[in-house]
Amino acid sequence: MVVNFNAPDPDYPLPPLKEVPDDDADKPKEAYKLTTTLSGFPAIIFGAATLSRIYNEADHISGVTPLRAARLALRYGINAFDTAPFYGDSEIILGNALQALEPEFPRDSYTLITKVGRYPTEFDYTPEGIESSIARSLRRLHTTYLDVVYLHDVEFVADEKLPRRGGNHVTALGEEREQYGLNESQEGETYTDKDHKVLSAVKKLFELRDDRGVIKRVGISGFPLPTLLRIAILIQKRLGKPVDLLMSYCHLTLQNSTLAQFKSEFGPRAGVKQVITASPIAMGLLRPSPLLAHPAPLEIRVAAKRAVQLSEEWDASGTGLPDLALQYTFARAREIGIPAAVGLSTLEEVHASAKAWHEVDAEGLSTKEDWVTRVKSVQDLFRDVQMLDYSWATP
Repeated sequence: MVVNFNAPDPDYPLPPLKEVPDDDADKPKEAYKLTTTLSGFPAIIFGAATLSRIYNEADHISGVTPLRAARLALRYGINAFDTAPFYGDSEIILGNALQALEPEFPRDSYTLITKVGRYPTEFDYTPEGIESSIARSLRRLHTTYLDVVYLHDVEFVADEKLPRRGGNHVTALGEEREQYGLNESQEGETYTDKDHKVLSAVKKLFELRDDRGVIKRVGISGFPLPTLLRIAILIQKRLGKPVDLLMSYCHLTLQNSTLAQFKSEFGPRAGVKQVITASPIAMGLLRPSPLLAHPAPLEIRVAAKRAVQLSEEWDASGTGLPDLALQYTFARAREIGIPAAVGLSTLEEVHASAKAWHEVDAEGLSTKEDWVTRVKSVQDLFRDVQMLDYSWATP
């Protein structure tokens, strides 16, 4: 199916701002306001995939809760938003909310991040598709420019060049460099026309950035870290300039923190200026009720269920493991100097994220013995089944 970038968008009308509740729940706790910035980004990025029917009911996204969540985030200093056409109506919901909030938060007070190339029904990495996608995102987000645009999920289009799809891929930085296409002698080498499709799409994004100013920064996103590193190197070698940013998800979590090892390679080898992590809860794996179709192997899902049961000894409310997961990602991200994108869609989630960051950044939570013990007890569950730092095969 060909993407129709000119199809009419669904309508999600909002009431006048004066009719939107603005009570105590909509106010940030002053002590939790973010003050830390990392290369121009807040420590927490508002992940807006949740502003869609992928993660929430239609009544939720069509009401005023997304607007209130975005407003509260901005009041906390969480002033970067990550969305994508692939996330259903997320761009529309987010764009309408930010447009309504313009009197309090003008366009230059926040960073807009979106993606191109992946859509609900297909991938389209053609230059024409890229340009049409950007035009539609600008319209949906009610803006004349985009601060960051990622080429979305490059592993699905690029040559995979992996000796195995699942496993601990840190060996790509050592004894298995050649099998992953990461030897210095292999830098800049393409393997099939798939790599050329990625290069063509990034070249178009560079044009939109450098010649037309529609985009401020260009990045790539995806899951497998060796593929992201290889493609980032390839872009710099073949196109003569690096991508500005790179984002991977589920790789700085209680179950898998291998992004920490790869992070030191992206700058020196590929010229990447900023790395971003996403999905501290590992696509819902570390929640009491994970997705039934989660791509993790059975051993990981069983260990995660045991971790939930263990966490109930700390907190009977069921939030113990998700809270620990969020704190852990924030602690590791702070340690290596990168922002973390967190899926947010309610006031409660925004408050909880700001609180977790404060606990890590200002209160030194990650140095406290009880917290360290809890982290180790959860990680031991994955370690015992040889699944700590295991990257599952891309769905």
